[in-house]
Amino acid sequence: MDTATHKLDSAQAVHALDIATALVRQPDGSFLGSTSPAYGNMVGPFGGVTAATLLQSVITHPERLGEPVALTVNFAGALADGEFSIIAEPVRTNRSTQHWVLRLLQAGETAATATVVTATRRDTWSATDALFPQVPAAAELARTPPIERAAWTRQYDMRFVRGGPNPDGGWTPGADADTERDSISQLWIRDEPPRCLNFVSLAAICDAFYPRLFARRPKWVPIGTVSLTTYFHADSGMLSAVGSHALLGTARALSFSNGYFDQTAEVWSQEGRLLASSHQVVYYKE
Repeated sequence: MDTATHKLDSAQAVHALDIATALVRQPDGSFLGSTSPAYGNMVGPFGGVTAATLLQSVITHPERLGEPVALTVNFAGALADGEFSIIAEPVRTNRSTQHWVLRLLQAGETAATATVVTATRRDTWSATDALFPQVPAAAELARTPPIERAAWTRQYDMRFVRGGPNPDGGWTPGADADTERDSISQLWIRDEPPRCLNFVSLAAICDAFYPRLFARRPKWVPIGTVSLTTYFHADSGMLSAVGSHALLGTARALSFSNGYFDQTAEVWSQEGRLLASSHQVVYYKE
């Protein structure tokens, strides 16, 4: 094998998500990154990958203590295609927890802010009150076609149990309000091509649920996530045990009102372990 072919094979071995979330530490301690066309959304990049990239800056930071417990991202403005920088600062380190404040900058302006809590976990009494949904296995369901106007949907294998888009991969524009009785969606999801799960990929998947507004009322309107919080209920060992198997996700909204709606989601392993939960508030325009 010649050198050029070897380099090509090595590049092909890198997953698109790892390329999209790659960061280079700068002499001043900040990180330099760039958006990826593979995770483009209808306008700008997919917010889940932006959140995952912010988390990546903490995970790769030399001062990090422990593993992620919570991530909150506030999307302050539209992120354009191209380069950006991230400043990640550990503002307080305790004996077992560490608190981070982050800023994502582009063209001299703040595009997003974030906070991250990391911690060293220890063995304690544990229980899960949430119930693992009883649904058909992923292999029993057909893969849902991606939505052409959102490139990032091609990076996931999604198999909906309920609350998915139409067979053509979209929602019917102009559909009447209240077509669906609720906003609940359930689906099996994994990276495409398959990728072993870690905190970065889990953070992105926690935002991979289609907006609840579209599930509740199938009509295209401008929307945008304002704030997204993800809680990680698993450690790195649990995530490693999942491997590249599909995860079961469920999402719903509680209220749609005055141009904003909320969205709450759960992400489970196929063995029934709750790996993460997320909550977000989304702006929409009529």
